[in-house]
Amino acid sequence: MTDVVDRPARKGLRPAATPAAAGAPGAGPAPAVDVEALGRQLLGKWADVRLQARELAASPELHKIEGQTHTEHRARVFGQLKYLVDNEAVHRAFPAELGGSDDHGGNIAGFEELVVADPSLQIKAGVQWGLFGSAVMHLGTAEHHAKWLPGIMNLDIPGCFAMTETGHGSDVASIATTATYDPDTEEFIIHTPFRAAWKDYIGNAATDGLGAVVFAQLVTRGVNHGVHAFYVDLRDPDTREFLPGIGGEDDGIKGGLNGIDNGRLHFTNVRIPRTNLLNRYGNVDADGTYTSPIASPGRRFFTMLGTLVQGRVSLDGAAVAASKVALKAAIQYATERRQFNASSHTDEEVLLDYQRHQRRLFTRLATTYAAGFAHEQLLQKFDDVFSGAHDTDADRQDLETLAAALKPLSTWHALDTLQECREACGGAGFLIENRFASLRADLDVYATFEGDNTVLLQLVAKRLLADYAKEFRNVDFGVLARYVVNQAAGAAVHRTGLRQVAQFVADTGSVQKAAIALRDGEAQRALLTDRVQTMVAEAGAALKGSRRLPQDKGAALFNRHQNELIDAAQAHAELLQWEAFTEALENVADPGTKTVLTWLRDLFGLSLIEKNLSWYLMNGRLSMQRARTVGGYINRLLEKIRPHALDLVEAFGYGDDHVRAAIATGAEKARQDEARAYFRAQRASGASPVDEKVMIARAAGARKG
Repeated sequence: MTDVVDRPARKGLRPAATPAAAGAPGAGPAPAVDVEALGRQLLGKWADVRLQARELAASPELHKIEGQTHTEHRARVFGQLKYLVDNEAVHRAFPAELGGSDDHGGNIAGFEELVVADPSLQIKAGVQWGLFGSAVMHLGTAEHHAKWLPGIMNLDIPGCFAMTETGHGSDVASIATTATYDPDTEEFIIHTPFRAAWKDYIGNAATDGLGAVVFAQLVTRGVNHGVHAFYVDLRDPDTREFLPGIGGEDDGIKGGLNGIDNGRLHFTNVRIPRTNLLNRYGNVDADGTYTSPIASPGRRFFTMLGTLVQGRVSLDGAAVAASKVALKAAIQYATERRQFNASSHTDEEVLLDYQRHQRRLFTRLATTYAAGFAHEQLLQKFDDVFSGAHDTDADRQDLETLAAALKPLSTWHALDTLQECREACGGAGFLIENRFASLRADLDVYATFEGDNTVLLQLVAKRLLADYAKEFRNVDFGVLARYVVNQAAGAAVHRTGLRQVAQFVADTGSVQKAAIALRDGEAQRALLTDRVQTMVAEAGAALKGSRRLPQDKGAALFNRHQNELIDAAQAHAELLQWEAFTEALENVADPGTKTVLTWLRDLFGLSLIEKNLSWYLMNGRLSMQRARTVGGYINRLLEKIRPHALDLVEAFGYGDDHVRAAIATGAEKARQDEARAYFRAQRASGASPVDEKVMIARAAGARKG
């Protein structure tokens, strides 16, 4: 087994080359990772902003203090918002004329790094500037900007983003709060008609919020024009009491993120000026006439919500950052902690030399790299749209779909990684001082806010179906008939086993050749792509004609295939991550780094294939012979990656002030070294007691003699 417990995790100090690390017996020296260059690549386009944000996140003033009451934690986090303002850390996306820098991608890149200081700080900052402030900026006009943005930016106006209702979360179009226009007074009347219409889980609502952007159904002249956004003053700035007609409740202690004062809001015929309608996409004149630059109500609704997609983008990046911090702590600890003397009578093994431990951590390390590279592409797409560089309807739809695809995978992955790292560190992992349990509690809600993950994947599935349908919208009957025949012929090949036979012939029964076929990048791409295309095509065929059915029957048909659709969307998102990882390999100049990252990419791709092996077998995409090689080749990849594990997490660029886990400080190595030195000295002195098993063995040998 490879033992690198004594190797400093720094560039240029690596274990001696081994055949396993080099990939084949007799191969030359093992490839080495250029940690510095890889770290620069992982920082991405907004490297300088990330480094500035990480320097800020290392400040003790921003760190979570475990064990505080939720009221103490809330007060601390609100004070930290002022610290961010003083350090000019949160205004990058706002207009330059108001003190911002119109840097949308950089704003998200810096914002998501705050998660390593305290997730409550990241999310509360996101509520104030990423949701409340952004809603005013993107849904309002110059008049609104001048009136409210300066106070929002400098925290004079702490605010809320009041969209979600107790009765409607992800289904924003069905919210029940109304904003009815009164032409006699030129006011909107904001009203929550029943308890389920209360705004719920709203950050800053319980104590801190003075204002809110409230989403409501705009009604004028007896016509409901759908969901629009309105600026509403909530509290008297001097007394901090609710204004007349406004009430609320504290959501209380949550499963995590208790530095945020989430609460409920309700409105009883609260009147606001007509000009408080954030009217970039819909306006009401003094006489009650409604106009909009977007004629279609559906397109208008999605355009308004699309301007707020940055919440999903930032959660995707924050989840990746949390996964990196967890893996750095767990892998560092696994190279130091020793357990069981499997291969030696005197020395115990370091945990990371056990294959199962490598499986637990390296597969998640590979996924984290894939998710990180995919996030960088999402961030670039976001910046392209919001900077105006590429801002067509198609670009915005692509951004919305990409965010909806990646945010579920990264947030689920973060929760899975934090839990696995916690378990991999044993009882030490459960101690709050090592942060796994605390981070997992705080990130738990990431899976359901800014869009419930399952609902987001359904959105992706619908986009995949729409794209599939476009392929055949204008084709004639002959073309469509040939496609159906070809699909049927393809299915027949798979089901009759002809494809499996062809694979077996190509492999000539050789496990080695089968493994070579699967580790080829194009082979992985073909398998992953084929699965997505087939799942979408099957769903599309099953749902063909559903729009011509009565509404209830069409909904029932869709519901019968909902599970397959969501599975297809997840497969599509995984393919996007694999493609992002593969494209990132093209930008790696150092040969050794590229070799190691290719192994890591292969581990990610083959882990996806292994996870869905039953699908590939049942659908005839893999022969039994080739399928049997997947697990074995994954195990060989683990051996190859093992000597480079510390370098791969070192490249994340997070220091001790970011990780802040006692088990990742080298303390375990010191303990283990002390214990080994003690036993070595004891054996050398001859005073070491004889093990009973040794005595029994000696006695048995003497009797035989």
